[in-house]
Amino acid sequence: MNKIKAAITAVGSYVPEDVLTNKMLEQMVDTNDEWITSRTGIKQRHILKDPNKGTSYMGIKAAEELLQKKNIDPKTIDLIIFATATPDMPVASTGAYVATQLGATNAFAYDIQSACSGFLYAMSTASVYIESNRYKKILVIGADKMSSIINYKDRATCIIFGDGAGAVLFEPNEEGFGVQDEIMRVDGSGREYLKIKAGGSMLPASAETVNNNFHYVEQDGRTVFKKAVSNMSAISQQLLDKNQLSADQVDWLIPHQANKRIINATAKQLGLAEEKVLINIEKYGNTTSATLPLVLADFEQKFKKGDKIIFTSFGAGFTWGASYLTWGYNA
Repeated sequence: MNKIKAAITAVGSYVPEDVLTNKMLEQMVDTNDEWITSRTGIKQRHILKDPNKGTSYMGIKAAEELLQKKNIDPKTIDLIIFATATPDMPVASTGAYVATQLGATNAFAYDIQSACSGFLYAMSTASVYIESNRYKKILVIGADKMSSIINYKDRATCIIFGDGAGAVLFEPNEEGFGVQDEIMRVDGSGREYLKIKAGGSMLPASAETVNNNFHYVEQDGRTVFKKAVSNMSAISQQLLDKNQLSADQVDWLIPHQANKRIINATAKQLGLAEEKVLINIEKYGNTTSATLPLVLADFEQKFKKGDKIIFTSFGAGFTWGASYLTWGYNA
């Protein structure tokens, strides 16, 4: 019997209907389309405007698309791992609610919070569960309603983030396709550079924290940019070396969609041809936990069985990593 690998067998996605373009942002803050595009590569982002709908809504929609597309009974799902930095509410698991709403009555579920690396870390967890032969169908969802934690008077952050969700199904594969290897890292000293000051146990919510806008994302863009480029490229190269892969042997690079300049710099340092780097940041902005699965959904038709794919991400914490996967089906 061949060794079991965790292969992706289906993908789904969802973004809200409402679009916030760069031109619209020009009316809200001191910025302009040319500046945003040249600095980030972003032209628009989708926003979930309904105040009664949270991150779970988008995660459910992405998962429903996947299940319907592949005609999968939700009762056959064993586990749902929900990656998000914007859960519906503190304490109660968003993943648990999603599982119930999907009708995945035989699954257990939990959340992973690792900011922009959340989906990559969730993939890692799912692959270990599959390889252990304990579970057969694991749904990994990355979703974030970033508009709920963004100050739209702060031009340094409001131009970057959008809302969205993506989902993938992991199943056992005995042909050798699936997750091959990974390298994950953290540096907790970096948490001061990208954070929300209040709302946690160190600084609980109060009238003062609300009045001071301490519940919105703040970031030191220059530091985050430098760390993202150096760490994403270094860890991806380390993964290639570990698996004796050259840049020519890599079919696709799927990087976290934080900033097009970060993506281009990472690809250049790896020596990857431009056509191998998958980018959709211009449509969605940075959707945090959702960027990687949204890329998978957008470019699914390009993938062929056996394609060698490198995923890499960098997020608050700091958290970062790279994963090497071989694609398991022809779309």
